[in-house]
Amino acid sequence: MTSQRFAARHRRAMAAVGAVGAGLLALSACDKPTPLATVTVDRNTVHSEASCYNDGDALKPSSLQDCLKDKDAKSISVDPDATVRFGVDPEIADKGWTLLMNGQPLTDSSKKTYRTVPGSVFFNQQYGATGSSTTVTILAGANSKAYGLWSFKLEKDS
Repeated sequence: MTSQRFAARHRRAMAAVGAVGAGLLALSACDKPTPLATVTVDRNTVHSEASCYNDGDALKPSSLQDCLKDKDAKSISVDPDATVRFGVDPEIADKGWTLLMNGQPLTDSSKKTYRTVPGSVFFNQQYGATGSSTTVTILAGANSKAYGLWSFKLEKDS
């Protein structure tokens, strides 16, 4: 009876080890996730992986225009009186990053991991806004080299 229990436990242990090994093998076949960018308005937050990223290497200039047309950008509601907070992983900040609004530079390059912008900017015609939503893109890079793009759709909450 004792040897039967030992054999059953041994089989279960071996099955568990096999399952863990198979899981690790499956994970090693996955793509490495890109650094994250975050937008926070009041208590609402959205995170996004890059719409274009080349594992830390510079992107080809020809691919940037297609990247800016990201149709799957995460959305967040923005009250024009609120402050919009943008955060990036240190890996993005180290290369410098700029906020683009509808494809045009909104800020100078920064190496900080966060920035704040008044919500009203994103719906002001003076800054190129039209309608009740705006696409904001985080561009990682400086000196005409782009390393990644993260896009968000800001929707006016009136």
